[in-house]
Amino acid sequence: MGCILDATDHQSSGACYTHNPFISRPAARNRQFLIDALTRAGLTNYPSEWWHWSYGDRYWAVMQNESHAIYGPVDESLLDETSR
Repeated sequence: MGCILDATDHQSSGACYTHNPFISRPAARNRQFLIDALTRAGLTNYPSEWWHWSYGDRYWAVMQNESHAIYGPVDESLLDETSR
């Protein structure tokens, strides 16, 4: 995919950006496959992280021109210890 998950811009020399023109052809093809599939499913990409996709949250709502998000914040008091 061109870099490891959660790599920073500095760690990856910019390869973390979804549309980085300097990643290998196979990585670019794989990213395009991911972009096509997730976009068709209605998800929105955070462009500085190829692995970061949103659906239903505030970022998704803004990028999709929706009037509001589907999901709100998680009430952490409802999570069990394994979910934290």
